[in-house]
Amino acid sequence: MIQTNTSPTLDGLFKRILARKPDAPALLDPINKQRITGQPPRNLTFAEADRAITALSAHFIESGLPSNSVIAVQLPNTVEFVLTVLAAHRAGLVVALFPLLWRQAELTVALNRTGARAIVSMSRIDGVVHSDLAMNAAAEAFSIRHVCGFGSDLPEGMASLDLALSADSTTSRAVVQDGRKAAIVSFDFTSDGFRPVPRTHLNLIAGGLALSLESDVPQGSTIMSAFTPSSFAGLTSSLVIWLLSGGTLALHHPFDGDVLEQQIVEHSCDTLVAPAQLALRLGEIDMAARLPTLRTMIGLWRAPEQVASSPPWTQPQVTLTDVYLFGEAGLFAARRTAADGAPALVRPGPHSAPREVPGSSISGEIFLTPRGTLALRGPMISAAPYAPPPPPSDSLIAQPPRDYVDTDYAARIDRQTGAICITAPPTGIMAVGGYRFLSGDLQEWARRLGQGALLTALPDRLSGHRLAGRAQDNGRAREALAELGLNPLMVEAFRDRANQT
Repeated sequence: MIQTNTSPTLDGLFKRILARKPDAPALLDPINKQRITGQPPRNLTFAEADRAITALSAHFIESGLPSNSVIAVQLPNTVEFVLTVLAAHRAGLVVALFPLLWRQAELTVALNRTGARAIVSMSRIDGVVHSDLAMNAAAEAFSIRHVCGFGSDLPEGMASLDLALSADSTTSRAVVQDGRKAAIVSFDFTSDGFRPVPRTHLNLIAGGLALSLESDVPQGSTIMSAFTPSSFAGLTSSLVIWLLSGGTLALHHPFDGDVLEQQIVEHSCDTLVAPAQLALRLGEIDMAARLPTLRTMIGLWRAPEQVASSPPWTQPQVTLTDVYLFGEAGLFAARRTAADGAPALVRPGPHSAPREVPGSSISGEIFLTPRGTLALRGPMISAAPYAPPPPPSDSLIAQPPRDYVDTDYAARIDRQTGAICITAPPTGIMAVGGYRFLSGDLQEWARRLGQGALLTALPDRLSGHRLAGRAQDNGRAREALAELGLNPLMVEAFRDRANQT
């Protein structure tokens, strides 16, 4: 007997909700989508989303993409992203998540490292012609066989997925729904360099459960996601939590504060997923009056060492859960329950979800390594990509596999409380605009700017750090930055701060 449904997958979770309430609202586009992509916003029920997923899945199959091949996705936080991910899984494909700020150089490296067979993009995102970037990167990747995108004015040779949606094809193939199969590939930067990190459906569901249970997201919630879904944390905190809650997922392409508030009010959102700094900034307003339906806030910390020193949460009608992110290595969450609104104490050892409820399921384990760094173990962790090379040995017996990830974040145990204190990020890594880079690259970029130039990273409340600098020849400086393939955020930061000491 062949088992055809051994464990849940993301598409399997979607189909369960579809069977229960096909006409319920499922996906809500950003209300300013016209400005972001040039396309009108779309609001879909589960039945409408299912037809779109089926059509996109048929397009991938008819394009000759074999099962278990990798399809790269570089899309904004709109319904097209969610539909594409679920369609790829329905067609038996593995999704590689490409950050929006990546340009041709990064795209080419990632395509070649993963052996991707296709890439999905958007014609324009925030004024940047992403379709051209995808075509140019695909030309340098030997494995690419299919390039497709959403939007108008696509370059010659790029297939239109909007036409695929209108064609409404139902071509399908048998795909074993097994949660142990690879679902996504995300990308991390460590002191050892660029690192692809694959994860299974079960890894993703475990991460989503850890967040939803700790945050107490109710069934049928209307969730507003304002966190870019180009990482493990971004995917689990939006798409996976939505599938686990069986509610509605409203999307906001980061960031426009006024538009975000308007969306929360219009859609009566009760849960908000956003960068923690943005969540704390919203905590400074009169949320009871301006955001009356909001009850749950999930704040994601790209710099987990800053949680302990963060200001207290003072909104009694809204709960705040701090989510500690360690690049693509993993995460854990802790809801603030103290009367003074201070961050929860996180102690080493197994941690459950919800954390304070006896008998809860174990979602992971936190401990310190002999190096004095924090390590993660558990069902959401993909340890193999981070495993060090095996030591030279004459033994013919294979070394046991490592079942944990050393995050390289320096940490210690507080003697009074017994809690873990994260003291510093990994050496040699700098987070700029929410993305991780090697610090040595900053020095190389500064050297390319010419004599007397200065390039540095300044703290930023939302992005972690932003680049700033000065140069005698600002025009040449911008050209040099462009030659290095840096994204517009970096070039803009340099331009805004040029000639300032």
